[in-house]
Amino acid sequence: MQTSVQHPSAAAGARPSTSPAGHRWMPTALALSAVVALAAVRLLDPMRGFDASDALSDWVTLSLSVLVESLPFVVLGIVVAIALRVWLPQGLLLERLPRSGVARRLVISLMGVLLPVCECGNVPVSRGFLLRGLGVGDALTFLVAAPVVNPVTIITTYQAFGFDDGVLVTRGLGALAIANLVGWLFSLHPQPERLLAPGFAAQCRVAGAERVSNSLIGRLRASGGIFRHETADMMAALVMGAAIAGGIQVFVPRSTLIALGGDPLWSVLALMALAFIVSICSNVDAFFVLAFASVALPGGIVAFLIFGAIVDVKMLALLRTTLSGRALALLTTVVTLATLLIGLGVNALV
Repeated sequence: MQTSVQHPSAAAGARPSTSPAGHRWMPTALALSAVVALAAVRLLDPMRGFDASDALSDWVTLSLSVLVESLPFVVLGIVVAIALRVWLPQGLLLERLPRSGVARRLVISLMGVLLPVCECGNVPVSRGFLLRGLGVGDALTFLVAAPVVNPVTIITTYQAFGFDDGVLVTRGLGALAIANLVGWLFSLHPQPERLLAPGFAAQCRVAGAERVSNSLIGRLRASGGIFRHETADMMAALVMGAAIAGGIQVFVPRSTLIALGGDPLWSVLALMALAFIVSICSNVDAFFVLAFASVALPGGIVAFLIFGAIVDVKMLALLRTTLSGRALALLTTVVTLATLLIGLGVNALV
């Protein structure tokens, strides 16, 4: 198994340091600043019919919808992460994985079948894997594949598209291929700890030295502490992502994206951009994009369903709590290029 990011030299019994109170509000302030900037651009644009009060109302509504849709899955993901760290016996899962890197990542990419959690909920689950000693490349393999191969996503995609144009099969196989590609690339890094955000890397070092009490009271206390810490990190990022996603949807015309849907290349790029903007949950995104099936080519539909489940505004905010800026940029680049190739390939075959 690849090198863990944990370090036994960390002081036993130490607790991860929490961010100062001001830092908790920083993501929300950044999100509001971004939306204000978008609004200023539109207000200076001489377009007719733009009503600032309506735009503000729409922004609040859309931001809250993203937040409300995502919140239950984030909480579920935190609960699963607590189970992995506190209640799952040591070695029950990680030590049973294949030792070969390729085989191990293939198994990990299929583990999402067992979890009905969408992409935002899988962030705390992946953090739990990292804190238990899973390598960065392996954890990202799970993170990329799980939102698409989870049972709820499979069922809703089938209900929306059936087997028409191979959307269901291409989405699943494409996500698995990208997940294993991402896992392989990140596993090649000689210093995996540098792929993590400094604060989270410190948590991993502390977690490597922690020993949770076997008593019920000890486990409950540990669970409560993890829930508070993960909630503080995840909620700030989620609010920021939801606010920016809502602002982009209000101030960036969607009609331009739809108008490009009939071109083999631009249909893929346009629907990838739409997926990035709307930040909709992977468990229901198939019903959303079904409305575009009559105006967009199948490659664009597939690209929307793959790309949006891995990279969108909300996910970038959540992932920044865990990954370094360079690692996040690399992940986004690889997923973007791979999804583009898959979308173009589908359009070439239809």
